Amino acid sequence: MPVRVGVQVQPQHADFDGMRRAWREAEEIGVDSIFCWDHFYPLYGHPDGKHFEAIATLGAMAEVTERAQIGALVICNSYRNPELLADAHRTIDHISGGRTILGIGAGWFERDYDEYGYEFGTAPDRLRDLRAALPRIKERIGKLNPPPVGELPILIGGSGEKVTLKLVARHADMWHGFGDAETFARKNEILLGHCAEAGRDPAEIERTWGVHGDVLAEVDALQAAGVQHVILGVGGDGSGYDLGPLRELVAWRDGVNAG
Repeated sequence: MPVRVGVQVQPQHADFDGMRRAWREAEEIGVDSIFCWDHFYPLYGHPDGKHFEAIATLGAMAEVTERAQIGALVICNSYRNPELLADAHRTIDHISGGRTILGIGAGWFERDYDEYGYEFGTAPDRLRDLRAALPRIKERIGKLNPPPVGELPILIGGSGEKVTLKLVARHADMWHGFGDAETFARKNEILLGHCAEAGRDPAEIERTWGVHGDVLAEVDALQAAGVQHVILGVGGDGSGYDLGPLRELVAWRDGVNAG
């Protein structure tokens, strides 16, 4: 399978026009996927800096891009009703012409919860909520009229060995995590075990992995370990985004796939 490359244009510390320019530039560079994230405040830099909401951002991304898959890394399950999440992504899938990924996770950023009035609870609470939501999301997608244009794959973000990876084995079309190649290899072995228990073919699950910083330092090892889709996170620089490292990553992808 050819390796793929994506970018997470983080919706923080930039103007919306800067994000829009970055999405278009990323497509011109040749990425396979473009993502945002789902938070209400920046995760680094000035804690009260510029920031934008994910679902509305995805609708705009769908409208101004033409080829790359789009989604969030990842939607927080706690912030919206599962049926609403399914319907919103189905609608975004129509706007995009069938290119949408439904990325989801259990949630972790306590400030988002506190400031917007959600119950933070405990990590096990949030994981139980995610486990309950995934069948509801799938059921609602099956009821919607019209249905999604594309496959609307479900991506689950997280690497918790006992619960999250078990949910990946049972429900996900894509799995996303972070770390070095050794971390991926260890987590992937655990995922393979959960797939065996669930009677799931692990080849049905695309392995996506986040990178940042010196993007070329780890990608060869990650690809050799089995990562199929490398995604670079890029934060805003005041008004826009520097996609120079993304160009290096796309050139690496093209070299790997040509070889």
